[in-house]
Amino acid sequence: MLKVILQAPRPIPPFNEPARDLRIQNKPLWLNQRDLLAPYVNREIELPPEAGLPERREAMIVYRDNLYFDAGYIRAFLREAKRRKRACRAAFSTKDPAFREHALPLSVSYTPAGDLYLADLWYYPNGPEPDVEPLVLDLLAREVGYYHVPTYMATEQGDLVYQVPLRALIAVDCWVHVFFADIVFGLFARGARFEERLKRELGYKLKILGRAAYEGRQLLECSELVKIGRNCVIDPQAVIHGPTTIGDNVTIGAGAVIENCTIGSNVNISQGCQLMLSVVGDGTFMPFRASLF
Repeated sequence: MLKVILQAPRPIPPFNEPARDLRIQNKPLWLNQRDLLAPYVNREIELPPEAGLPERREAMIVYRDNLYFDAGYIRAFLREAKRRKRACRAAFSTKDPAFREHALPLSVSYTPAGDLYLADLWYYPNGPEPDVEPLVLDLLAREVGYYHVPTYMATEQGDLVYQVPLRALIAVDCWVHVFFADIVFGLFARGARFEERLKRELGYKLKILGRAAYEGRQLLECSELVKIGRNCVIDPQAVIHGPTTIGDNVTIGAGAVIENCTIGSNVNISQGCQLMLSVVGDGTFMPFRASLF
């Protein structure tokens, strides 16, 4: 399948860089897109904003390079689009709480179409064509609290919560969307998918229990949930709870507490640091007792 990338060169303040160059989940957005689509495509074309689509009679996926998506969404989108055997464009319903609360505000990339909002992601089974059918996929949002807030701040519309999707698609149009893509649609969603899989798959639950028993660790500390790279030096007194991913050449000092984080390579986390639901970029140094939340 052919991959067609539509450039979105508008710089995102305050970074002054286009969205494709911003780091989401400790990877440039364009690299995240390439890795997720690699199993489905074998060729690619990159086009400037005003260029037309190539007139080729073959299956192609077309997307704007300011989109953040995960493997679950792309898999469901392509499966449903191929089942319909028609040209499809990703769309959202305003009834989808994750889209309505987090993706739609401050965005300029979605095209209104009645009760739907169309995203810049298309699938063409036999080349470009004018008649495109909206494909609405539920993001499967879960209502999750972030931290406790005083009740007087939430008396009129309920508690302050995040709508965490099990599969994610969001256009990065401002710095707020970088936060949502990194934390709510990224780390929070990874944790929600883990909990959902535990409830649904007995075999997966037994696998984690067996791994934790074999390693003599607590459930959330076993190697199935805490992925550690090469050449890492981790003090035995550090507490690391998964799902967590740690890169290569990472040093973690005594008393550090890490929960549901993504940590890049060549990172130094000193004694007593507290990290929760955070993405730590490559080459970061955290002095003792520093915290991220």
